[in-house]
Amino acid sequence: MNGIPEAKVKTIDVNGITLAYRICGEGYPLVMINGFVSTMDTWNPPVLEELARHFRVIIFDNRGTGYSSASDEPFSIPLFAQDTAALMDTLGIGRAHVLGLSMGASIAQEMVLAHPERVEKLILISGTCGGDAGIPVPPEVWARLSDKSGDLPEIVNRMFSVLFPEEWRATHDPLQFCPDVYETTSEENAARQAEAFFAWQGSYDRLPEIRCPALVMTGSEDAVIPSENSRILVSRIPGARLGEVPGAGHGLQYQDPRALSRAVREFLR
Repeated sequence: MNGIPEAKVKTIDVNGITLAYRICGEGYPLVMINGFVSTMDTWNPPVLEELARHFRVIIFDNRGTGYSSASDEPFSIPLFAQDTAALMDTLGIGRAHVLGLSMGASIAQEMVLAHPERVEKLILISGTCGGDAGIPVPPEVWARLSDKSGDLPEIVNRMFSVLFPEEWRATHDPLQFCPDVYETTSEENAARQAEAFFAWQGSYDRLPEIRCPALVMTGSEDAVIPSENSRILVSRIPGARLGEVPGAGHGLQYQDPRALSRAVREFLR
């Protein structure tokens, strides 16, 4: 975790599974919820380091990914939100800022809707309201993301081709901007997580119930979760702010970690 001494991996038992988590920094708690089949070590260290200077940052592996276990219970976005609340309970955190990235933004929405008293401020990054009102992941993009054929370099290059805009990749090597990832997720649990994400009925009709301050961020060139989804979220969440990173794709935390962490820090301040 790039030299953050507090970032030792720990585990707790919640909801019939084991959740793995890390804590770095001190201050008001900031719970960060990861995206589809993403593990703790996919968070960009410069982002974590900057936020940990101001907050007690809690990151974790969603059930079935990385070091966290799974049960036979069907995966769902509300279940992931329950896991998040249970993690906070076990850590003695009654209320926190909650940040969700990509699929994690869907989980964060379910978290704040089910437990509004637990969320001080809400940050949704590269997210969607889901359901019929959301703009879906383009089929050709999902096909590239889910294609695990070929050797590791081929798989990584396919992933980079949808996470980062072609214009940016022409002058940047994504490998130089992304952290080393050591945690793994089984294909079975990846498929279960994908099924949960695509089966999510969405939050569009319930979004006006959100009463806490909310920041919605997107990359202007996001090919995975089109940026129009963020405008839909802002239009439905009372008082929500929109932050758009020009030229950034779905991998905006790697493309422009300074812009992302600065926007989050200033919003939470």
